[in-house]
Amino acid sequence: MSFTIVDLFSGCGGLSRGFEMANFDVLLGIDNWIDALKTFEKNHNNSKVLHADLQTITPKNVDIDFNLSSVDVIVGGPPCQGFSIAGKRLIDDDRNKLYKNFVEFVSYFKPKAFVMENVPNIMSMGNGEVKKQIILDFENLGYTVSAKILVASDYGVPQHRKRAFFIGLLNGKTFEFPQRTVENSVTSSEAISDLPDLEIADGGNYPINPQSVYQKIMRKNSQYLYNQQLTGHSEKTISIISLVPDGSNYKSLPEELKKTRNVNIAWTRLNSQKSSFTIDTGHRHHFHYEFNRVPTVRESARIQSFPDDLKKILVCSY
Repeated sequence: MSFTIVDLFSGCGGLSRGFEMANFDVLLGIDNWIDALKTFEKNHNNSKVLHADLQTITPKNVDIDFNLSSVDVIVGGPPCQGFSIAGKRLIDDDRNKLYKNFVEFVSYFKPKAFVMENVPNIMSMGNGEVKKQIILDFENLGYTVSAKILVASDYGVPQHRKRAFFIGLLNGKTFEFPQRTVENSVTSSEAISDLPDLEIADGGNYPINPQSVYQKIMRKNSQYLYNQQLTGHSEKTISIISLVPDGSNYKSLPEELKKTRNVNIAWTRLNSQKSSFTIDTGHRHHFHYEFNRVPTVRESARIQSFPDDLKKILVCSY
């Protein structure tokens, strides 16, 4: 018997994919970003999608429209901008409507469990009052809530990404977060060294055999390589990137070039011997540890632990 999932703020389905790999049945993904949902739909063949703003729909209508007779787990990461305001009833801040929508879905469906993830500093906002408020909101619905900041690289993902997780269980049960599962973090090189610095048509052959255990895992269900298209840079950009060593950044550049981009992450190369920094959608300042270009979509997906059988990646941000 498999458990069922509804994914709120689903994006392209990062959370859903993890649950699916653990033999959960993903019923529905909801997001207001149509490109992300197209990726979700292409890679969750047995799931439905709803393109909607969660502020404009109700759990009851979703239940009726999609015939959700039973939802075992609700997952998602609602934005919580208003939680930076301390000293007031944080749940009532207008900017927290999406968070309240998540709570409403949990209240309506009463799943056996929920998983809510967010930025790490949500734990310390308002001197800890935000964390207390979130836990209280779900405790009032009958859930026992566990909360902790986890680092992806502690669990075999080649990305040093920190996220706060709130996990609630019904019937007095308490979730215990797992201890670190890997002794040594997977490095950027171990993640992507088998991916070439050349254009590969979608469905092309892998040019070389996997070079690490992690690469074997990523390739497990994929016979061909997808989304390995290179970004074209200007000659000036390439020449500047070439001056930055593996794992370094703008500080390695000559003085006259250090301020060519006025952000503290400018001209940052991946470190081949360490796990990657957090991959996001605006990664034009981040470059391959060896090649003078930004990572390809496939390389970015690998670093985020999306397996290679995730195809036609229109949006790959989680």
